[in-house]
Amino acid sequence: MAQSNAESERWIAPEESPLTVVAHNIRVRYKVLRTGREPRKNLLGKLRRKQMVTVAALRGVTFTARSGEFIGIIGRNGSGKSTLLRVLAGLEPPSSGTVMTSANPVLLGVNAALIPDLTGAENVKLGALAMGLSPQQADEIFDEVVELSALGDAIDLPMRTYSSGMGSRLKFAISLAADPSILMIDEALATGDATFAERSKRAMDSMLEKAGTVFLVNHAAQTIENMCSRAIWMERGQVVLDGDAVEVAQKYRWFAHNLAQGEE
Repeated sequence: MAQSNAESERWIAPEESPLTVVAHNIRVRYKVLRTGREPRKNLLGKLRRKQMVTVAALRGVTFTARSGEFIGIIGRNGSGKSTLLRVLAGLEPPSSGTVMTSANPVLLGVNAALIPDLTGAENVKLGALAMGLSPQQADEIFDEVVELSALGDAIDLPMRTYSSGMGSRLKFAISLAADPSILMIDEALATGDATFAERSKRAMDSMLEKAGTVFLVNHAAQTIENMCSRAIWMERGQVVLDGDAVEVAQKYRWFAHNLAQGEE
């Protein structure tokens, strides 16, 4: 069967490519406070008591990633996708298990460095410095960041005047321009239009060809199918399926359709 354009254009990592991420039996548990209630017929449902309960966010996740792979992570809300990215990026320790990476992952991680009262242009330089670039390198990537973010003249306005989408595009452009070996994106591409998505795809393909690895968390099966070479489907903190992005996205779409019809 002939491949679609989206399939044929995806960058596929050779099997002999070096490992960049190894996750083994990752588990994350949170202790949270739960408030119990009396039945409505007693005390009209007033708060009764509080107790600590354990919530399992990740339940034994194991996989490896190689240089040149574009891996989509898909699943319903609460399935553990964002928690997995934070653990892989080293921003949150697992309760048990092991994560090893070949380089420091970047989880679109310049949020804390950007200052709303500064202009976008000033924040480009600040974000680049926060990601370890020299002042000269920050100047060199400036035009690339402005072009990828598609902010135009708004780059000279304070960031507090930006919409959430504009701010996310700028953070994404800074992160990618810093040329990370491992880039992790949590829903960032959902904030742009088709033109931005296509421009982002080209930039990430260039990164992959230089032996980088990209992880993309997204709820939309179509986005995973169009952009990624591989997909990991998460459900209730576990890996349901790990394989070709098109096949996994199609199975997840079937699953979501059946849920919408009230079928388990």
